[in-house]
Amino acid sequence: MSRWQEEKDARNRQALARLSKSLPTIFPPAVLARALSQPFIPPTPRLTIDSYWRAHPIRADRLARALAARSGAPTGWTWQLGRNRKSGLPTTFRTPPSPYRERAYMRGPGYCCVCGQPVYRFGWHVDLWDAGANKNANWHCACVIAWQFWNAPSGEAPLLRHLQARRCGQTGKRLWKSAEIDHRVPLFRVWNEHRDVPWPKLLSFWGLPNLQVINRDVHAAKCALEARDRRAAPSPEAELS
Repeated sequence: MSRWQEEKDARNRQALARLSKSLPTIFPPAVLARALSQPFIPPTPRLTIDSYWRAHPIRADRLARALAARSGAPTGWTWQLGRNRKSGLPTTFRTPPSPYRERAYMRGPGYCCVCGQPVYRFGWHVDLWDAGANKNANWHCACVIAWQFWNAPSGEAPLLRHLQARRCGQTGKRLWKSAEIDHRVPLFRVWNEHRDVPWPKLLSFWGLPNLQVINRDVHAAKCALEARDRRAAPSPEAELS
């Protein structure tokens, strides 16, 4: 154990020296404070910012939706599905609508393909350094984490359980270990009934406002009802572009 601790300390000394050498004068203090408190210190400013957002996916979700609200939807954009990836459109309604990822509306280098806002140094969302947009980037670090959260919320199940005080989102009873992540409004209903909601308000259906943790038996019963409703609803595949 002592040898492992020595190797860890040596690694952290090297990482801290490398980070200190490359750290600009201006840097988000909360991000730096968290990095220095970690068991393993990130060796670069970019990794420091990335590790911060990975530790705060709910903040990343909120920030990404706020940045998207600042951009708004491009003129003429509507939420559509494509038959294959060559179309540049999402092939399933389970993928969050993202106009700035579509070829027709991409803003190009220096702009985030999720929210449409400029990307600055180290993937940050504010130009703290007065250096302008980073032309080598097309994602904010926060938007990367938000995108992963929207597409795979089950990866943050422990955090969501904690936010619900370990109570089932449907019954209020104590959550079992087998509890599962659920969309309050199922995504097929978002496609069928809420398609005309202005973007980026649509993103809230993939984010925290529409997510809950519920016990498995409750989830199974809810899915059965949703399957019945889905059979009666129009098929999304019939409307593909």
